[in-house]
Amino acid sequence: MFIVLPVLVVLHILVCLLIIFVVLMQRPRSEGLGAAFGGGVTENIFGAQTTHVLAKFTTWLALAFFVITLLLSILTAKTASGKTAIQKSLLDAPIPQAALPSQAPANSQTPAPAAPVAPPASSPAN
Repeated sequence: MFIVLPVLVVLHILVCLLIIFVVLMQRPRSEGLGAAFGGGVTENIFGAQTTHVLAKFTTWLALAFFVITLLLSILTAKTASGKTAIQKSLLDAPIPQAALPSQAPANSQTPAPAAPVAPPASSPAN
């Protein structure tokens, strides 16, 4: 379990960088940033169907990105479900007496609570 999380994080970073690279290599309709790599370079690497190959590769990388993200969130939630050292120390610490409500001993004389005072009746207007 300890080795899986770092491996997934590294794989996630690699997939992110590959997505960025593949998206930048794609030739947009208006020949924007995709032309910076040269039109013939991608056709020489992937063949004449460059846009089709890059679109499929982008789809597979996006799917891998979402699966790895889901796995990372599940594994992180499972490892974080245990109590931390701070939580354990707080739960094991004794409760200070000042935080407890004061309890009077049974033999002490405590005054009875006063009856609630009703507000004065208003006089009718003349």
